[in-house]
Amino acid sequence: MVDMDWKRKMLSSELSSKLHVTIPSPFKVPVSSPISCSAPAACSAYELYLRLPELKKLWSSREFPQWNDEPILKPALQALEITFRLVSSVCSDARPYTNHREWNRRLDSLVTNQIQLIAVICEVEDEEEDERSAPLGDKRSSLSLLPHLATWRKSEALGRKILCTIDNEMRRCKYTLGLGEQNVSNKPNLRYDAVCKPNEVYSLKDNPYADHIDNEENQTLYVLHQILESWIHASGNLLRRINTRIEEGRFGEAASDVYLVERIWKLMAEIEDLHVLMDPEDFLKLKQQLQIKSNGQNDAFCFRSRGLVEMMKMTKDLREKVPAVLGVEVDPTGGPRLQEAVMRLYATKGDCDKIHLLQGMQAVEAAAKRFFFAYKQLVAVVMGSAETSQESCDSLSQIFMEPTYFPSLDAAKTFLGEFWSHLG
Repeated sequence: MVDMDWKRKMLSSELSSKLHVTIPSPFKVPVSSPISCSAPAACSAYELYLRLPELKKLWSSREFPQWNDEPILKPALQALEITFRLVSSVCSDARPYTNHREWNRRLDSLVTNQIQLIAVICEVEDEEEDERSAPLGDKRSSLSLLPHLATWRKSEALGRKILCTIDNEMRRCKYTLGLGEQNVSNKPNLRYDAVCKPNEVYSLKDNPYADHIDNEENQTLYVLHQILESWIHASGNLLRRINTRIEEGRFGEAASDVYLVERIWKLMAEIEDLHVLMDPEDFLKLKQQLQIKSNGQNDAFCFRSRGLVEMMKMTKDLREKVPAVLGVEVDPTGGPRLQEAVMRLYATKGDCDKIHLLQGMQAVEAAAKRFFFAYKQLVAVVMGSAETSQESCDSLSQIFMEPTYFPSLDAAKTFLGEFWSHLG
């Protein structure tokens, strides 16, 4: 018969010594991270091409200082609005060899996933219900592209589907986006135009090369990366809020945010995958026209995004918050103090919010590593495998092959797994 007091005994040093369980030794984290930005000139060229300085002003402007979710929701809504512009651009593409059917499927998925993320952000805000609530009203947006897409013959089906998606995904929130959705519950509308500023977003529709590069993929590449950078900015603010909430002991709220970051990493991979639908010759011609070249180590194209590099570093830095979550200081002698605290938490289930948070941290790590692994494969598909054989892609491989960011959590699960195998 199994001793029902196994949890207490499992965590005792006596049982640990008797089981002789093999625990992985603590991983040595390299002093230098394998991820770093490309050369300053390459990063600057990337930012000027995307008009990032102007976008950053839109992301960072505070129209509602009492609304704490504005720094996260504003760039997310602007990413959605830019996606509407991508829908319009794809529907206007007259090239007979464009795969419109697959573009429509992928864009439907991309818009849906963004609306789901936005709805979760709004839903979490509803739970707090204080002076930080969103600016609401009874008017619909008059500046968003979505109402136009829902009535234009070429995009009507997708536009109407998006409106239905907004209704479905915002049903758990106390307000809706106000983009022309049915809103049968007659909920108040977010003051979308005041928050998102669609007219200012639309003023950035053309990149600096639009007037002298005759290539349809120029607009597609430009818009895709504006969407990507908008979500990167939102995730940076989320990661900063996670750190604050952990320091304040608000572990349940931090856990919700961590899972949002995981979903953003997955969304970013979905955005990058849209490069596969670009015409191969047109894209490679554009690459030459824009003079995009890999010149050496850490010069993979994604590393030209300073925001992406910072997001990855902040993701890794979540490991520094594990002791604060557990309420245990790191053992300076390298002992298993953190590991034992994790096992105690998992076994007793004394604070489920902490377990959810730790699980979310590991989920974020997995999603981030998958993003860079998938990116390396994407480069090979879009530009040929010769591009991935250069030194510039070594860092992508290093990111995926790095040891776990959370060795204490990993060791605790290894111990528990072997413990149960002994009982079995």
